[in-house]
Amino acid sequence: MLTRLSYRINLTLERFFPEQRLFLKSDEATRFIRLRPITQATIAGVAVVVLFWTTFATAVLMMDFINSGSSRDQIARQTALYEERLNALSDDRDLRVSEASGAQERFALALTQVSQMQERLLATEDSRRELETGIDVIQNTLRRMIQERDAARDEATRVASDLAAQTGVANTEMGRIRDTEITLDMITAALSETARERDSKQAEVARAEQETEAVAQKKAELEARNAVIFSKLEEALTISVEPLEKMFRDAGLNPDQLIDSARSGYSGQGGPLSPISFSTMGLSGSPDETRANAILSGLDNLNLYRMAAYRVPLGMPLQTSFRMTSGYGYRNDPINGSGRKHEGQDFAGDYGSPIYAPADGTVTYAGWEGGYGRLVKIQHAYGIETRYGHLSQIRVDVGQKVSRGERIGDMGNSGRSTGTHLHYEVRLSGSAVNPMTFIRAANNVF
Repeated sequence: MLTRLSYRINLTLERFFPEQRLFLKSDEATRFIRLRPITQATIAGVAVVVLFWTTFATAVLMMDFINSGSSRDQIARQTALYEERLNALSDDRDLRVSEASGAQERFALALTQVSQMQERLLATEDSRRELETGIDVIQNTLRRMIQERDAARDEATRVASDLAAQTGVANTEMGRIRDTEITLDMITAALSETARERDSKQAEVARAEQETEAVAQKKAELEARNAVIFSKLEEALTISVEPLEKMFRDAGLNPDQLIDSARSGYSGQGGPLSPISFSTMGLSGSPDETRANAILSGLDNLNLYRMAAYRVPLGMPLQTSFRMTSGYGYRNDPINGSGRKHEGQDFAGDYGSPIYAPADGTVTYAGWEGGYGRLVKIQHAYGIETRYGHLSQIRVDVGQKVSRGERIGDMGNSGRSTGTHLHYEVRLSGSAVNPMTFIRAANNVF
């Protein structure tokens, strides 16, 4: 039965694969190998399968290579954008602080000038009132003296007439009358001088009022310019701060607590930005002062956010080409197939690829630890810890301070691992969280 089936198969395939004979000649004899149609069909099928598998494997390798290249370029671009964004925010903050300080200095200068003009105006007004009072007194005295002079002149004329009629000689009383007339002329001259001085003071008062109006106009123009500057500062501050707040919220961090922690740990030169205050009477709590202090507070928060960004692991631990394999969550164990929770993110790459710290921190562990193999633990600010497992080489020591972007080890296959990769964990207050939450939060901003 089997022979008959084989015969029928060979007969069917003979139209496509005719029977072939392969002759092998030696010194002693000539032999041949008979290639039946079914044998040729089997060889052809195996060749097709091998060709298909080779093509498929080549395509998979090419796709992995292309994906790795694009991921590396994307990471490099994201890192460059991150640095440029932080530098731009720092430069913009310094520029806005300088503009606000300049505006406040000009505003304070204008207020000082207004105060000085007001004091001069009040002093001039007091002098004018004193002069008017003195002029009134002198005018009253002059009227009385003129009346007394006229009476004296009449009396002198009468006496002189009587004396001339009796003796024919003028008395010395006429000399006293002339003295009185001279005195009155001097008083009249002094009064005229006082009137001219009064007119001069009134002209000074008019000029002071004009200068006051000019200063008030300059003050109004300065306040208008300050309003425009404050509006632009507030808009720029909102555009700069809101994405950072969203980034930290997306990473599961409270921005208010983050700001408080950063401010309490601030130890750099200069200190946080101090509020603006004026000692000029009547200016405390003015709208411009309130807006300026609010902007300075916002710039202070922006600076603290920038500091926090260096202390929170928001970047990638790799800068070379890689491929994401097992993610955070439950999965089938790659070794025994059982279901278990995977508390990190795996990145597959070349053996010995450099591993970098994504944020500033302190190394708390550097050595071999069970299934992790060669493991490095870094304690960051705000209760955040990162772990780097299966390393081929460790390049840091316990207690060492590391900065963002500093090399801490090399990718390897140590410990419980099926291939070269990095096991990357992020722990918040001791509990493992999804590392991609932090990475995606930074990608949405930078």
